[in-house]
Amino acid sequence: MTRRLAEVAKRVGVSEATVSRVLNGKPGVSDGTRQAVLTALDVLGYERPTQLRGVRARLVGLVLPELQNPIFPALAEVVGGALVQLGFTPVLCTRTAGGLTEAEYVTMLLDQQVSGVIFCGGLSAEEYGALLQRSVPVVLLNAAVDYAAIQAEQRQPDRAPARSADRPPSLLERGGHRPAERAYDREHDRQDRHDRHGLHDRLDRKAVRTIGFPQVSTDDVAAVQQAYAHLASLGHTRIGLMVGPADHTPSRRKAAAFTALAARTSGGNHPVGHALFSFEGGQAVATELLATGITALICGSDVLALGAIRAARRQGLSVPADLSVVGYDDSAFMNYTDPPLTTLRQPIEAMSRAAVTLLANQINGTNPTPKELLHEPELVVRHSTAPAHQGGRHAQPGLRAVGTD
Repeated sequence: MTRRLAEVAKRVGVSEATVSRVLNGKPGVSDGTRQAVLTALDVLGYERPTQLRGVRARLVGLVLPELQNPIFPALAEVVGGALVQLGFTPVLCTRTAGGLTEAEYVTMLLDQQVSGVIFCGGLSAEEYGALLQRSVPVVLLNAAVDYAAIQAEQRQPDRAPARSADRPPSLLERGGHRPAERAYDREHDRQDRHDRHGLHDRLDRKAVRTIGFPQVSTDDVAAVQQAYAHLASLGHTRIGLMVGPADHTPSRRKAAAFTALAARTSGGNHPVGHALFSFEGGQAVATELLATGITALICGSDVLALGAIRAARRQGLSVPADLSVVGYDDSAFMNYTDPPLTTLRQPIEAMSRAAVTLLANQINGTNPTPKELLHEPELVVRHSTAPAHQGGRHAQPGLRAVGTD
């Protein structure tokens, strides 16, 4: 007990007697000091006294799916700074191999009586429902949830369409995922081909329906449109798309936008591949996309784009002479890559501050309408894109162009 008092007192900058008065609910302590002591208890991992457990701490959880992609540390930096300016203490939670899952982090944060949570990665419908029941303020930052699709997936048993027994599934079909995810991806592609027009209206009305949390996202439709228009202006007609897992809502949005754009063009080759969000995942799926004869590739992240550049070079191709590559994020150091990467810049500063504002409003008693704030990305043209060759490239003989429209 004495050690706990000393640690908390040192962190807050008050006497041990003051900490003791707070823990015992005694008068004579200002509200600011009392809150600072309670926050220090939470940060240091000490359990609050029973009579104080119902009091919300000024802690805010920031849940990230990973830290290897430079975009997530950038988000954490801006969100954390904005929270501190409002008097909150950010608690960073990130998923690592063998560590806590995002769902387990949620449980831990709720046990610590956090004031709110900002998610930069998705949870299941059940987990979101549990958050709603706990009445915890939540904002989804680039983590939109297609709740209607989740419900449909839960109602239907896993099934995969028939495939020729003499041909193993390609990476474009697998996307590095389990059979259930592949089945869902094929069904989603079928639905996309069925309805290609009225792109923005369709996505706004139907594609993303949340359970009730406000969202802040980059406009994936606008991003794909900008990248596609840039490559088309350079004379490319064989344009491919490589995005993340099929159950990742922003990736599904990009795929739907790309499919609609490809349907409006005359001819051309427009394959779509799903990859794990990693350098190696990008290289593997890009290798199969290159086999279809594409001359340009739009990627769902800068990390995927770097993997695609390596895949091209492993096949003796030059970027951008033989293959133009567009990334997504404009994460740190993309202007120093070889070649400097043409990419779509996410407005991290504006999005992060908007997410913090929405969360603070909820904490202060304002319940915003659970709508999505879409932020326009910016195309940053560097040196990984160039005019297409007159003759173009051709699909490699003997390899099947999977995933084309």
